[in-house]
Amino acid sequence: MIRDLLRPWREASTWWTLTHLLLDVAVGTVAFTVVFALLVTSVVLLLTFPLAIPVAWLLVVSARALAQLERSRVGALLGVAVDDPVPPLAARTAWARLAERLRSGARWREVAYHLLALPRGLLTSIVAGAAWCGSAALLLLPLYVSSLPGGSAKFGLFEVSQGPGAALAALVGLSGLAVAAPWITLGLGRLDVATARWLLGPRPDAELGERLSRLETSRAAALDSAEAERRRIERDLHDGAQQRLVALAMGLGAAKERLETNPEEGRQLVAEAHEEAKAALREIRDLVRGIHPVILEDRGLDAALSALVARTPVPVDLRVEVTERPPAAVESAAYFVVAEALTNVTRHAHATRAAVTIARTADRLVLEVRDDGVGGADPDRGTGLHGLRDRVTALGGTMHLISPPGGPTTLLVELPCGS
Repeated sequence: MIRDLLRPWREASTWWTLTHLLLDVAVGTVAFTVVFALLVTSVVLLLTFPLAIPVAWLLVVSARALAQLERSRVGALLGVAVDDPVPPLAARTAWARLAERLRSGARWREVAYHLLALPRGLLTSIVAGAAWCGSAALLLLPLYVSSLPGGSAKFGLFEVSQGPGAALAALVGLSGLAVAAPWITLGLGRLDVATARWLLGPRPDAELGERLSRLETSRAAALDSAEAERRRIERDLHDGAQQRLVALAMGLGAAKERLETNPEEGRQLVAEAHEEAKAALREIRDLVRGIHPVILEDRGLDAALSALVARTPVPVDLRVEVTERPPAAVESAAYFVVAEALTNVTRHAHATRAAVTIARTADRLVLEVRDDGVGGADPDRGTGLHGLRDRVTALGGTMHLISPPGGPTTLLVELPCGS
């Protein structure tokens, strides 16, 4: 029984939770001030609607950034993972993306969380601080009570001075420090976790329709991407390998006729047909490599990306930290993300160096492609990057592109790959 009562003292989570609670008031003050000021400003500026638009955008972006910080704090100090319920933006124009943000219930729950952060932070910080500091003050009361005015401490209707009263106060303080304060700390921590899960985490019932909509969008994007890929393969076969094979057949036919009447010219035509056959094989090999590299299937991402980097004209620093191979679909998507990104670096970025980092962390495959080029890349203006985003979204992943004019450019992709 006593061992169970004192259990929080033996657990590191108690002290991490106390640290979290004591930070609540500081973090809550910042979050409340920023979000409240932007919310009030945007509401006031509704009278002049155009001026309210950038403030509303700043409101939802700031609320989202602060919510991400809070999810990280809850995960690091309280040991509870709060998943982000907000999907990647699907709209292509700035106005449509702002409307998508403002229509999202999850984003407005983030705003509500920050508005409650200050009163909740005051409650948790004050209660936790009072439990620990008050218990410590009572425990040490016999040491300093005689130094107080009148030689006694007043607690409402009670007055404690040296002697049995101070000893009883010390006993109450010891009980508070040993039992009450740790359990109060854990209880307040659970309150913080419940609030974060309710307002910052996914809500299965409420988000079901939105998830289904995202799945439908992802499915349609995957089908469009597959159809575009089919058309590309058909075009490459028709314009490349097929034309070479037709020329090869004609050349061999002409060589067959010349070998009897003019052997020297016939041998020359056979030699040309041989070169044409080798060129057709090269094109078919390149086409097959574009569909699915054999080396990727046989030896995995590290070898496949090493071969890809070796063929890239721009110097590339490659780091692969994938000890356990992900599913084939995820592995293929990761390869083609890097391939398309390096193609863009070569053709458009005017970069002198690039870096590719790919690692598996728990159930996520994370890859980053950076270059020191001119920047200005936009998935909405290029079919290649847009196709990559569709491929990543179809697998339930996320893609973020940071490419300010003047560079540098960073492409960050996360793909789910199971546990």
